[in-house]
Amino acid sequence: MAAIRRTERGFSSDLTAVVDCAKGPFFVKAMRNRPGGRRESLIRERRINGYLGHVSPPLLWDVEAEDWLVLGFDVVDGGSSDFAPDSSDLALVVDAIGEIGRLPLPQIAHDWAETRWDRFASDSSEAELFRGDSLLYTDINPSNFLVMKRRVWVVDWAWPTRGAGFIDPALLVIQLIAAEHTPGNAEKWAERLPAWRGAAPQAVDAFAAANLRMYQAAVDRKPDVDWLKAMVDACRAWTEHRGVSVE
Repeated sequence: MAAIRRTERGFSSDLTAVVDCAKGPFFVKAMRNRPGGRRESLIRERRINGYLGHVSPPLLWDVEAEDWLVLGFDVVDGGSSDFAPDSSDLALVVDAIGEIGRLPLPQIAHDWAETRWDRFASDSSEAELFRGDSLLYTDINPSNFLVMKRRVWVVDWAWPTRGAGFIDPALLVIQLIAAEHTPGNAEKWAERLPAWRGAAPQAVDAFAAANLRMYQAAVDRKPDVDWLKAMVDACRAWTEHRGVSVE
């Protein structure tokens, strides 16, 4: 007899659930097997999992049928992390991002060049600043960093890419500002990460500006979505802190 408990997470999947059964429990992600980006994201997650060491829960099995693509992971019995300024989770989150930054880029990811911010750069030379040979996670937010027994598991590897190593720390900065850190304090957390410390300031400036343009474009399309507006505010605070003028 199996018991299925739907989860609150997994907004990009058609089904996420914890399945208790004779060989379980398993955390299950399922997607209708149709061409497109959402299917591709689950395939990337399946392919990258074996290269993530102890950063992410291991993929235990997968099934691809005519109608469905299903992944079964080890269950992490943890809660979302807290990004607030006084949170004890912050050091754990930063350590997890540092661990991601130390992962070698696997051969399968060499063709996964990061290009999502290219059209929001001011020109092609700025977009080139986002290139690199680091394995990037790129989906940094509190719900994807699960805290269990004073360690963090990084889940939902839907779109890993290859790019400049400072990008994940920079995305953390934006999320921390959105969680009510000052831009200066958010950058102090990022300074614990070697990829941030080694980044050229002009590359970080260009990326901060590109994010503001990206989220502003999203708000223009969906003006009633509050979290998008909050991200615009965070990105604007960051560019102002860095003295970056954004047209």
